[in-house]
Amino acid sequence: MNQNPNQTLIKLNSQIAKLTHSHQFTKALQLFTQINSSHDLKPDHYSFATTLTACANLHNTSFGNQLHTQVIHTGYKAFSHVANTLLSLYAKSNDLKYVKQVFDEIAIPDVYSRTTLLSAYTKLGHVDYACKLFEQIPERNVAMWNAIVTGCVENGCCEIGFEMFERMRRSSVRPDHYTFASILSLCCSLELRDFGRQLHSLVIRTGFLVKVSVVNAQLTMYFNCGMIEEACEVFEEARTVTCNQITFNAMIAGLVNLDRDVEALMMLKEMKVACFQPTEVTFVSIMSACSSARMMKLGQQIHADVMKAGFEVFTAVSNATMNMYTNCGDFNAAYLVFELLEEKDLVTWNSIIECYSQQHSCSLGIAAYLQMQMAGIKPDEYTIGSLLSCSELGVTEMIQTVVAKNGLISNIQVCNSLVCAFSKHGKIEHAYQVFTNMPSKNLISWNSIISGCLYNGLPVQALMLFSELQLDGIQPNLYTLSIILSSCASISNLRIGKQVHGYMLRSQFSLETSLANALITLYAKCGVLDWSSKMFSGMTERDVVSWNAMIAAYAQHGEGKEAIHCFEAMEEGSAIKPDLATFTIVLSACSHAGLVDEWRRIFSSMINDHNIEPGMDQYSCIIDLLGRAGHLDEAEHLINAMPFKADSSIWWALLSACISHVNVRLGRIAARFLLDTEPDNSAIYVLLSNLHAAAGQWEEATNVRELMLKNGVMKRPGCSWI
Repeated sequence: MNQNPNQTLIKLNSQIAKLTHSHQFTKALQLFTQINSSHDLKPDHYSFATTLTACANLHNTSFGNQLHTQVIHTGYKAFSHVANTLLSLYAKSNDLKYVKQVFDEIAIPDVYSRTTLLSAYTKLGHVDYACKLFEQIPERNVAMWNAIVTGCVENGCCEIGFEMFERMRRSSVRPDHYTFASILSLCCSLELRDFGRQLHSLVIRTGFLVKVSVVNAQLTMYFNCGMIEEACEVFEEARTVTCNQITFNAMIAGLVNLDRDVEALMMLKEMKVACFQPTEVTFVSIMSACSSARMMKLGQQIHADVMKAGFEVFTAVSNATMNMYTNCGDFNAAYLVFELLEEKDLVTWNSIIECYSQQHSCSLGIAAYLQMQMAGIKPDEYTIGSLLSCSELGVTEMIQTVVAKNGLISNIQVCNSLVCAFSKHGKIEHAYQVFTNMPSKNLISWNSIISGCLYNGLPVQALMLFSELQLDGIQPNLYTLSIILSSCASISNLRIGKQVHGYMLRSQFSLETSLANALITLYAKCGVLDWSSKMFSGMTERDVVSWNAMIAAYAQHGEGKEAIHCFEAMEEGSAIKPDLATFTIVLSACSHAGLVDEWRRIFSSMINDHNIEPGMDQYSCIIDLLGRAGHLDEAEHLINAMPFKADSSIWWALLSACISHVNVRLGRIAARFLLDTEPDNSAIYVLLSNLHAAAGQWEEATNVRELMLKNGVMKRPGCSWI
């Protein structure tokens, strides 16, 4: 109390500065209030400058406005550092009107004043006006150049940003680490990777490789360009000199985005060894690396680390954790994370709705949506897409009303989801109506309606829409062409199929494996087996679908032995392993070609060599094969030895064989099982009656016909296409 008031004020001003520097902004404001209410002390220009800085960081404009009034009354506004902190306050509060007013009242603006003004205009999107102001500044230092370059970068004005950077270099102003960090962030595409490499060389020459912000920007640039080796080289060079948590986060995020999940997890381990604690950003990225069933245990361990570090309260981290559990199929864990999270945002609700969508729990998804509405959060295109992916027809129509009510009907993604949903439910007319009413369409819109037509048995309409797509000047992609080739194959339209093939040869799609596979199927279904074989032989890369398509082509044309030779070539001469579909096709080929001995070897190879358990389709092929060959006792024995109950496809195959070989006993057994599952199918009664008639059992044949009439089953009248 006996201390000189000036000395006390100096100590208190120093304390405010320390609190502001340590981000304790609220305490800084409280201390200023105590000074201001004191009878013995009066705030000076240092008090106002440091307190205004705290206000700026808190975005507390109401307190800042009071300080502004005091500054004017006390005359401290004439001090440049006070005026500059006022500028910073209004700039951070996005109040451009007061920024300009304060700047105009500064008698002699200094570098900080002009830089703050430029940053404020660029931050709020007024890049053109900021450039005009910049041209009026007689002397420009590196801070001013950084303000205009960074502003252009943040507002997506790439060309202006590059132009300003080049002008900066020509004006003999040496770029610093802020400049490089900003301009490197623009070089995040393949088109600019060469310029990014040049910048990297310039960074090395100017000695800014030791600046962590520049290193982080370089890592992000290389990862966005898909240049993993270059990014790793930058990291290895930097880690011995300078790196921080952001550096490791950039490495982890970059590796995850390029599906290098294992390397991302190893990088997390290195981060801990380097004594850097994972941050919120770290956990958000690393959860994505654990989003597969094989990584689930590791994801659970990382979730435990999240809880130990107290990051489960961070909404972004919990959202990433929910997505991880949903992708791993642990829906209960995802729901528990959702329930424990207090601060739920739109992404949180979208995540839980997507979780229910993957479980095909439409009612739970709708319930979550209603809770979301009660929480005052409006849906977006992702909400609607998740709801539509699992909804029934009635719910889809209701969602369409919700979409219109929330103003999302003009959203392309929402309309695309509606087209897919109506197509899935067989309402292609509704889908087409949504499609035609769309204010704008993208390629996904066209692909959705074209595939919808094919899915609903309208391949001709799909081909017509493909013509309209081309007239609209839209470039088809792989999926489009695959749909069109499937449409041609479904109606054996060789002429249009050849035209599409010609289009592929003229474009960049000629070597795509998926399209070559579709062409093999197309030519096979159009009866041109030689062309299927030529397509297969000319492929530079084959996958399992390629081999399956070629084997199926031989099988469809009755070339059973060629199908088996192709299968053997796949087993012996390629690195591609056959899958369950491969064996279904080969066994079907054996069935239609009557290759009894071959099926045993193939069936044995399937189980013993490839560890593939046969399913109903495979057993159905074998029963059909044995039945055609007349080995009915062996077929009966195999049915009894099956590890599961035979379905109708197997009993139909056996019944057909019994009629061909007049085996009444087995035929009656097959018919009895079929009648249990399909009691109203007249074909079963007719075939069984014919079987008895073929065996000369006329009384039994008549009894079956009478039983058919007694049960009220009517025989469908025959018809001819001719």
